[in-house]
Amino acid sequence: MIRLENLSKSFMTPRGRKTVIDRASLTFPGGVSVALLARNGAGKSTLMGMIGGTIQPTKGRVVSQGSVSWPVGFSGSFHQDLTGVQNVRFVARVYGVDTEELVAFVEDFAELGGHFYSPVRTYSSGMKSRLAFGVSIGVPFDTYLVDEVTSVGDANFRRKSRVIFLERMKSAGAIVVTHSMAQVRKLCTAGVVLENGHLDYFEDIEEAIAQHQRNMGSAEEE
Repeated sequence: MIRLENLSKSFMTPRGRKTVIDRASLTFPGGVSVALLARNGAGKSTLMGMIGGTIQPTKGRVVSQGSVSWPVGFSGSFHQDLTGVQNVRFVARVYGVDTEELVAFVEDFAELGGHFYSPVRTYSSGMKSRLAFGVSIGVPFDTYLVDEVTSVGDANFRRKSRVIFLERMKSAGAIVVTHSMAQVRKLCTAGVVLENGHLDYFEDIEEAIAQHQRNMGSAEEE
């Protein structure tokens, strides 16, 4: 469970202060996969950062019960001169999970072959994304923060990513950001719509999608 208490976030811009989250109070229930829907630039990444603890709110707070992942698939924290397997071992030690189990899982899942033992700086962006997704989903969390990661790789890899994500959702919750309404319907059962700094929670994902599309001024899927 993640609870937002009177949460606000604003930034100074050349045109003055811009508020992206305005006194939001809302609960993301535990064990539920929730889509976060908003137009581009509305503040989805900022909200995910505050929930994940990497961005400080201007006012209010985020209260969580249970562990919350870093953004699933985020590869920016990898040490570029370490190999893939060395990065995985480091993450395992930081989060206190079985090192060999995580290494075996990521090696099989990410499908990097011999590159798993090469420095990450030699990876393509797609290879980094597959490694990042494997590490992220291989560590057990109570809530996963997911941002467009199931679009990585070819059709078979995307299918495999969805399958393992849904398997994790049997014992965890998630907050999912994606521009694909088809993905939203496959991955989520509820939704939160962010518009003009305000958040609305919908237990029915179809109601959330409908509200988001009204905000966008179109019934077309993004």
